[in-house]
Amino acid sequence: MAKRKVTKKYYFSVEGETEQWYLKRLQELINTTEDSSCNVSFDCPIQKNPVKRAKSLVITGKTEIYHISDYESADEMHVKGFQNTIDNLKDAKNVGKQINYKFGYSNLTFDLWIILHKIDCRAAITHRKNYISHLNRAYGENFENMDAYKHEVNFKRCLQKISLSDVIAAISRAKEIMKRNEENGYVLQQYKGYTYYRENPSLMIWEPIEKILKDCALVR
Repeated sequence: MAKRKVTKKYYFSVEGETEQWYLKRLQELINTTEDSSCNVSFDCPIQKNPVKRAKSLVITGKTEIYHISDYESADEMHVKGFQNTIDNLKDAKNVGKQINYKFGYSNLTFDLWIILHKIDCRAAITHRKNYISHLNRAYGENFENMDAYKHEVNFKRCLQKISLSDVIAAISRAKEIMKRNEENGYVLQQYKGYTYYRENPSLMIWEPIEKILKDCALVR
């Protein structure tokens, strides 16, 4: 009889359904491979405000949470919204619980991370709608626009095309993007203890994903 695996729980807060659907697909991939040293359980409600997420948790010890968010553009409105999210991340650490809130951002959007599972995407784009051509090429689809791609049936069809090896490839591609940003001399912005690049593409969502795969002995 196969040894029963321990289940490790991970906490997230996400800002939309696509992020939530992705994490559930990743959970499924990890829990159905024999190569994983443990099973995982992702607590990942849609909650844009990290403070509300922290207050809702019933925990007894130190807990790490990752907030998945987008840096949608350099427009003042979007920058202000992004920094407001960081303000809430900072405040969430002070709700009287032992919470360490970390940030997994994507610039411009989470769709960049989805693309990286299949192909490189190193060129800067001017608007998030321009991801659609990359998504269609990556997943062999022909979506007319981002709304069609994000329709539940369509998005989940793309998720079914993702394997664990694709997730590992996405981590590698994301790391290379961040390395190139540093080599290009882009300024790593500092705000209330959190860091990010204004330039796209850039992203840090790969960090919690890599940590989880390491915990499960799926990557070194």
